[in-house]
Amino acid sequence: MLTGLRTAKLLLVQISGIVGLIVLWQFWVAARGLNTIVLPGPMSVVLQLLNEPAVYFWNGLHTLALALAGLALGTLLGTTVAVVAWSSRLFEGILTPLGLIFSSVPIVALIPVIARILGYDVRTELAIVILISFFPLFVFTLKGLKALPPGASDLFQTLGATKRQHLAWLALPASLPSWLTGFRIAAPHAVLAAIVAEFLMGTSGLGHVLEGARSDLQMQRALAASLSATVISVTFFLLSAVLEQRLLRNR
Repeated sequence: MLTGLRTAKLLLVQISGIVGLIVLWQFWVAARGLNTIVLPGPMSVVLQLLNEPAVYFWNGLHTLALALAGLALGTLLGTTVAVVAWSSRLFEGILTPLGLIFSSVPIVALIPVIARILGYDVRTELAIVILISFFPLFVFTLKGLKALPPGASDLFQTLGATKRQHLAWLALPASLPSWLTGFRIAAPHAVLAAIVAEFLMGTSGLGHVLEGARSDLQMQRALAASLSATVISVTFFLLSAVLEQRLLRNR
């Protein structure tokens, strides 16, 4: 009972903050008499969503699918590369600097290079999301694989466990909390990467809607697309947080 009340109170506080921000936004626009080209009010953004729901639904679905596919493949790639790096110091010495280099290059600079290789289509968009999702999973998984309980590795060696048994029964279970942290970080970033890729070179998706709204000076449409992207990103984050809590609770 007390836990439910605390949760409801926390939710109320969070919602009140969002409502307060919207009220302040509306008051600022009305008080300054701002043109909709400069900054529309929240009601005009909501009306834009209601007037053209199909535009935001189908383009949002494209962005959602792109982010999900990139996140899944980036998670698989990052986890696999982390396991390979853990299995050999040579591989770790090669792969870790490469991962750092790719993560430090701005995403805007990567898109033209990848587009030259893969083409100016959805393959490049997917590759960008994979790269953005890859790095948190690689770093946190590798960190978790090395963060073993004290003496556990020596015990496995004493018992004559093979490298594969060491990985399956000790390293991978121990890396789960770190892996989940990396996944929680990568999930909303996958949506951001999808939006940026669609904005710069896509023909559909919320990023493409944003690009068209910018060209036509349609701020209502731009903010409506931004709101749709925010909902998807927050949903990704919340679902990954729920997954993290449940898996850690059932360990």
